[in-house]
Amino acid sequence: MSGDTLEKIDILSLTLDELEQIIVGMDEKKFRAKQIFQWLHVKRVFDFEKMTDISAQLRLHLNKIFCVNGLFVQKKLESSIDNTVKYLYRLSDGNFVETVLMEYSYGYSICVSTQVGCKMGCRFCASAIAGYVRDLAPSEILMQIYEAEKDAGVRVSGVVLMGIGEPLDNFDNVIKFLSLLSHKDGNNLSLRHVSLSTCGIVPKIYELADMKLQLTLSVSLHCADNKGRSEIMPVNRVYDIDELIKACRYYIEHTGRRITFEYAVIDDVNSSAKDADRLAALLRGINCHVNLIPVNKVKERSYHTSRSAAAAFADQLAKRGINATVRRTLGSDIEAACGQLRRDADSHNKIKGGAEA
Repeated sequence: MSGDTLEKIDILSLTLDELEQIIVGMDEKKFRAKQIFQWLHVKRVFDFEKMTDISAQLRLHLNKIFCVNGLFVQKKLESSIDNTVKYLYRLSDGNFVETVLMEYSYGYSICVSTQVGCKMGCRFCASAIAGYVRDLAPSEILMQIYEAEKDAGVRVSGVVLMGIGEPLDNFDNVIKFLSLLSHKDGNNLSLRHVSLSTCGIVPKIYELADMKLQLTLSVSLHCADNKGRSEIMPVNRVYDIDELIKACRYYIEHTGRRITFEYAVIDDVNSSAKDADRLAALLRGINCHVNLIPVNKVKERSYHTSRSAAAAFADQLAKRGINATVRRTLGSDIEAACGQLRRDADSHNKIKGGAEA
């Protein structure tokens, strides 16, 4: 990218209010900002020259001041089993993120990334292996949806922030993304159709609760005792289970929303009857649902499980009064779990001497 582009304003990351301030500062009418905002977020037109209901002079100014922070499909894998599509996107700086488009009976849902890499270091996850590089801008999160919809010719009805990265570690950009995603004059997706997954950054859970956004909070628990959880999830050494559960109760009380607890069932780690006892005791009385996840194979890790083992653990929890289901496995033939394509792409680029921006 050129130096001129780097100095331009990332227009897709601007709220309507921010865009209005800039447009008015250009001695243009305030309503022009809404027109531009709708060209971007409703009509999905990212070429200012094609915004035909604004003057040629204004379009020229837009080109000088703003840039569209786009991304490019580096690789696309399509499942022959269930129509799941996995995208490896190359960002403008040469980094990579992954996005997964999933088809359900009720429509399409998309799993987006919020960071390039991840700092959290969960032992069973491929996302952290290639390392953390940077946060994604609101536009880069949003464009994962817009580009997937354009490529697949579909409209997404649900969004899951469960791809590469920890959303609450990129809090401000994620909140701004949610504002853009749900804006009535833009994409207009209700946040009730959005799920945000966190490994448990406790202060941000409180902050999110106070915002009362009405999204679904999914908490990656994966173990019901501090010793075991700290071994597989380093974040537990900073915010332990007692602190996390207290924050979750606060979230439920202040939003009225049920929490989902994600639990990756790992053979010989957290899948015994005693583990079921601990988990049931921990969650009893909490308005929640437990989503059990068979662990995906990651070549750098020895963790493994099977769908039958996850189902057996669900039965154990049911006997203890805990509502749990086994997550439907999608895109198993294309390694739809996030992190693996990025890891391979980064390794390839290192061999070549680095990606070109």
